Amino acid sequence: MPSSAAQLVETAQAAADAGDWLTARSAFEELAARQPGAEAFAGLGDVLWWLGETDDAVRYQERAYAAFRRREDFVNSVMIAVALYLIYRVSLGNTAAARGWLSRAGHLVTESHLVPLAGWVALVRAHDSVDALAAERLATEAREIATRFGDRDLELCALSQLGTALVDQGRGADGAILLDEAMAASLAGEATRPHTVVYASCNLITACAQSAEPEHAMQWIRAADDFEQRFGNPHLYTTCRAQEGAVLFAAGDWSGAERELRAAQEIGVSAEPALCAEAAARLAELRLAQGRVEEAERLIEGFEDFETSAVTRAALAVARGANGEARHIALRGVHAAQEIPGPGSYRPGHSGVLDQAVLWEILARVCPPDEAERAVAHLTELASRTDCEQLQARAWRADGRLRRDTGCLERALGLFHRLGLPLQAARTRLLLAEQMSGDDAIAEARAALAVFTRLGAARGADAAAARLRELGVVAARGGPAGMGQLTRREQEVLELLGEGLSNRELADRLFLSRKTVERHVRNVLYKLGLRNRAEAAAYVIRHATEKRSTD
Repeated sequence: MPSSAAQLVETAQAAADAGDWLTARSAFEELAARQPGAEAFAGLGDVLWWLGETDDAVRYQERAYAAFRRREDFVNSVMIAVALYLIYRVSLGNTAAARGWLSRAGHLVTESHLVPLAGWVALVRAHDSVDALAAERLATEAREIATRFGDRDLELCALSQLGTALVDQGRGADGAILLDEAMAASLAGEATRPHTVVYASCNLITACAQSAEPEHAMQWIRAADDFEQRFGNPHLYTTCRAQEGAVLFAAGDWSGAERELRAAQEIGVSAEPALCAEAAARLAELRLAQGRVEEAERLIEGFEDFETSAVTRAALAVARGANGEARHIALRGVHAAQEIPGPGSYRPGHSGVLDQAVLWEILARVCPPDEAERAVAHLTELASRTDCEQLQARAWRADGRLRRDTGCLERALGLFHRLGLPLQAARTRLLLAEQMSGDDAIAEARAALAVFTRLGAARGADAAAARLRELGVVAARGGPAGMGQLTRREQEVLELLGEGLSNRELADRLFLSRKTVERHVRNVLYKLGLRNRAEAAAYVIRHATEKRSTD
């Protein structure tokens, strides 16, 4: 056990560098008890942030700021102020507090002539700006200062922020390459702090989610696996975690979506209502797809006045057959969303282009023919203006549904498949099955049913099974419930759970880290609806017995 304050600092820093946040927390807590001061408070605040304990993180960071200011340590004071801006802005949605810390950082830099730190102030000003052109200018300024003074972390954060500004201007391809560059360099270790990966990853996941490009985001989520194993999930801010959940939901990883959306709620437990509404609405969307309608309704209770709940509330109204209510909600939602500057811009609590597209598609479904045609035209124009393939697929689907044009639906289906959006592809197949007849309709309905079943989309599975019955086919759902959702690795983990292996034994057998094994075990339990390892073992034995009796 460390015997001196210096040894405690060394232990805490080594643990933090290794991503061992619990050990780092213990050491910093002991240091704060023995020798309370700026370093102990700053270290503990940072560790608590990584652990997702946002409120306590803020409390200790603010104590650290006060301690640094008392001893006139302007450099650390500025960096703490920048960190507090980001937590208040992106995790708590408290714009007033965030801008207060941003202003304080700016004044300290000016008064103390800290030119190298002026880049960090320019960076967060770019982050805070709703004017995409001003954000581009500020991010460029931050990047130039970073290059002049050799600050790699600032350079990569500024590169990421510049990419975000370009996406917000509708220059998606130009912005995406800068976001990708910042992520690649950060993950490769070019940055000196893991916080740079967090910043770059949050910008990228938000840009992809709001620009309706989940597959792009999924590629980086997979690429960041090593970072996550060492440090934990890089999406430490409430908004970023909620956006990651939305991406995973779209890509068909519903257990991952559940995990991240619940984490977003926990991280933002004290957040402003707009951020709470966003996380709740995303989780409610998942529940609705799962057929858990009443739970979805409970999740968004109290958030009816927030734009980010509009899609879910309109979809719930459709599910209840209340088309007039759905029309009212969707119209109000698209009008509010259109007020946001820039085709890809995003502010916590406000809708992005994907939400606009979904609302137009709902309007095309529930409105009378003349209004539905106008909704399809709006959706087609939005897809063209943003040059977004998912929006184009939605426009084709809406047009195909309205005009009963299987050609449009086929084009939408092909694009949804290529974009890696299984739920949307299955919904399109079901529309084809409803418009076709005979063997073609049966084939499409069966394909849709298989995907709905694999995802756990109960409402879609019921609709596909009903269509098959209309066609004179008995819909058989083969295999144990949930098995189709497991990845190959998760099936291996399940088999070994049946042998009673511990996580350490699983890690040794599969040559994986314990963190990776823990994640696989959690996913298996969630996907199969099991409460613990004992139920998993019983599940394996039961289905092995059933298989032998069938054979």
